[in-house]
Amino acid sequence: MKILHLSDTHGLHHKIKDLPEADIVIHSGDISHNGTENEVLDFLNWFIDLPYQHKIFIAGNHDLCLWDAERIEDLPDDVHFLQDCGITIDGIKFFGLAYNHPEELIPDDADIVITHEPPIMILDKSADRHWGNAPLRNRILETKPRYHLFGHAHESYGAMKQDGIVFSNAALLDEMNRLARKPRVFLI
Repeated sequence: MKILHLSDTHGLHHKIKDLPEADIVIHSGDISHNGTENEVLDFLNWFIDLPYQHKIFIAGNHDLCLWDAERIEDLPDDVHFLQDCGITIDGIKFFGLAYNHPEELIPDDADIVITHEPPIMILDKSADRHWGNAPLRNRILETKPRYHLFGHAHESYGAMKQDGIVFSNAALLDEMNRLARKPRVFLI
C-alpha cells in the first residue's frame, strides 16, 4: 500500500501540482488559513476529487470550524474525517487525533496515527522553539504505531525512524507560508 502524506496547506491546496500516485492520501491538518466554513468547503471539494482510493484528513489548529465536529455529513464513502476515531483499510488501522485532544484516546493497536501536532523533540523545531507535545510523544512511544504522521512545525519538514516508528512531518509550507515542499510518499 502506498500512502501520500501532506499537511499544512493553509488554503493553498489548488497550487499543489503533479501529486504522485498512491492508494491513500492523508492530510494531517491546517487545511485552511482562517478556519472558515468556506475555506473548509473549498478544500473538501478539491480533496474529494483527488484520484485516490481513500482520502483521510484531520483538523489542525487553524481549522477552527472543525474543532468540535464529530463528523461531516454527506462525505463520499472514500473520504474519511478522523476526529478522535479510526478506520481500518486493507487490514491497516488508521487513527486520527483531533488537535489538542488527549493522547490517551490513541488506541494501543493503531498502525498509523495521524495528529496535527508533532511529538516533542521529533521534527518539531522552529528557529526559536519546539512546537511538539510531550504527552503525545510518551503515548506514541508507548503504543508504537508503525507510522506517526503530523505537521504543524513548518520548519521541520522531513521524516525519520526512531524506536521502530517512522515519524513524518509533511508541512508543505515553509516558515514564510509559501508552498515550498512536496508531499511525502510511504510504502507500507
